[in-house]
Amino acid sequence: MKYSGAAITIKLLERQGIKNIIGIPGGSNLPLYDALYESSINHILSRHEQGAAFIAQGMARSNGEVAVCFATSGPGATNLLTAIADAKLDSVPIVSITGQVPYGAIGTDAFQEVDTYGLTIPITKHNFLVRSVEELFYVIPEAFKIAREGRPGPVNIDIPKNIQLQEIEFDEWPEPYVYKNTKTATCEKLVKKAAEMINSSQKPILYIGGGIISSNASEEVYKLAVKNNIPVASTLMALGAFNPDSELYLGMLGMHGARYTNFLMNESDLILALGVRFDDRAIGNASKFCPNAKIIHIDIDESEINKIKESHLFINGDVKSTLIDITDIIEENPREDWLLRVREMKAKHPFVMPDKDDFMHPINIIKHVSSIVPKDSIIATDVGQHQMWTAQVYPFKYPRSLLTSGGLGTMGFGLPAAIGAALENKDKTVVCFSGDGSILMNIQELATLSDLGLNVKVLILNNGHLGLVRQQQEMIYNGRYIASKFLSNPDFAAISRGFGVEAYDISKEAKPLEALEEALLKPGPVLINIPVRANENVVPIVPPGAGNTEMLGGEYYDN
Repeated sequence: MKYSGAAITIKLLERQGIKNIIGIPGGSNLPLYDALYESSINHILSRHEQGAAFIAQGMARSNGEVAVCFATSGPGATNLLTAIADAKLDSVPIVSITGQVPYGAIGTDAFQEVDTYGLTIPITKHNFLVRSVEELFYVIPEAFKIAREGRPGPVNIDIPKNIQLQEIEFDEWPEPYVYKNTKTATCEKLVKKAAEMINSSQKPILYIGGGIISSNASEEVYKLAVKNNIPVASTLMALGAFNPDSELYLGMLGMHGARYTNFLMNESDLILALGVRFDDRAIGNASKFCPNAKIIHIDIDESEINKIKESHLFINGDVKSTLIDITDIIEENPREDWLLRVREMKAKHPFVMPDKDDFMHPINIIKHVSSIVPKDSIIATDVGQHQMWTAQVYPFKYPRSLLTSGGLGTMGFGLPAAIGAALENKDKTVVCFSGDGSILMNIQELATLSDLGLNVKVLILNNGHLGLVRQQQEMIYNGRYIASKFLSNPDFAAISRGFGVEAYDISKEAKPLEALEEALLKPGPVLINIPVRANENVVPIVPPGAGNTEMLGGEYYDN
């Protein structure tokens, strides 16, 4: 057989089962596109490379499989960087493939040359600069393996143009990488010690993170919690991993967690940290986090162990397999006193909802949306107040039903991620909650959404501000407002229609709630602009540098 490097790349991607690739062509990756012309793989033309990588993230986050995006060299590659870094922090398996100037021209400041390899070293799980056509047979399957196994993450492959064009003869294709979800062995001695610590504790809490979703361990968390009656607190990244209707569920902890959650965490005598990295937004001031508790930390990534909080016992391994082993040997325990205390604290420090008649309060809007769309809908968010209100009150019942930028906090994430989720879940409704600040970061992807006609509902909670910035300026910087209010805001509904996406502006509707329901139930893509009051705050909030028990607000709403 005789193939070019570009044709080999595309054929290897086909053999990995890739059905969709998102990207933008340019001079340094046009050979890849020429090879893609005759491929079974469908190409989706995004309007910005960052949008392409976030669409790939939406695919990967919603189904757990590796997704692929393309970009050319120079500005194409640099436009990917933010989304790659976002995938690294949130452990999302994507493979980005960038074109590069010919190998002999690297280092000469050739047209559209940047050091993609060097730029991506700190923001990828691994990266490759392909130096020969033969390397492709190893690099492509290996990239999928690295992205998917262990702690998932992004991998970049930089392919010089001359290697894409070079043709070689070869006899057979390498076997594609296939992920095998097998139970891994856990140290019996450590499992036994963990069970002993759980059995002897009086006030244990499961502190679950995104690793629970990555390892598909939601069911194992539930079994452990129910068998030993252990309350469960979730990070932002783990929402949907535990049934919110369970009396054991404490909701989200941390900077914008419920007051009772943070207070109960502070009382605990044992924290089972499962697939978490002790992020500052989750634990606040590390020295003040759970001062009375011993910590059992279970994580696949050895580098996270004892990085921020010293653990009394750690197990470096797959959290799913480890939870199965622990659950098998722990005792059943009703924990009546501890669950009574949980109920008392929930009653004493409840999450206070706004007046239910205040229809246009953001929280009530989000709750109303949840009552209209199907229970298995996928919710994507951008970053800001709307993101935190959604995390606080949307009833996420299934893993991978919330797609949000946690670690990097990237405005502009929501719309393209929603498109990616809809590509992989065409039988589901996908809702994107955004803000008037965030939506403008990647609003050009409305054109991509229009091309595809996917069932995505984009809701803009429009307060005319960078809401979380304004809120912190109010609550922490003594009302010194600067650069947080937009002097002008576009007509989002008109812009959406200009892109070919149907739109509603709730401020212009005589019956806004009926119009909202109509828009949500209408098939196909829809954008809905919803003006909300600028002075609404996300409460409670833990100020920077404070402990989680030093929350501001959350005991009442001051409108």
